[in-house]
Amino acid sequence: MRRVLKPLPSAAVTVTIQDLKMCSHLQTSMEGLIAVFHSYSGKEGDKYKLSKAELKNLLQGELSEFLAASKDPMVVEKIMQELDENKDGEVDFQEFVVLVAALTVACNDFFIDENESSMKCKKDAGSK
Repeated sequence: MRRVLKPLPSAAVTVTIQDLKMCSHLQTSMEGLIAVFHSYSGKEGDKYKLSKAELKNLLQGELSEFLAASKDPMVVEKIMQELDENKDGEVDFQEFVVLVAALTVACNDFFIDENESSMKCKKDAGSK
């Protein structure tokens, strides 16, 4: 089985399942990002896009600490407006990755002076 991944409009990478058997940390992270997006998308329509409600559910389920840190009750609406580049009222995977990249840059900037252990996510008591 072959897939063409298009990370940028000007580049295409052909990947086979065999190529992915020995995953690096980055590959595992990419797989997780894709899985998270698709576990929330398609509940209200297009399975390749997040509606506003789906985006809100994703943010609450996956990034609740970021939402809690914001005192703005309109934070989800503002995020949606900023991410939805083509103004179709939905967020596709490429638009979603922009959010993840921006948050990752912000976290890197914040933790640059911290030790690495402070960058680890704290697991819920019920998590393995």
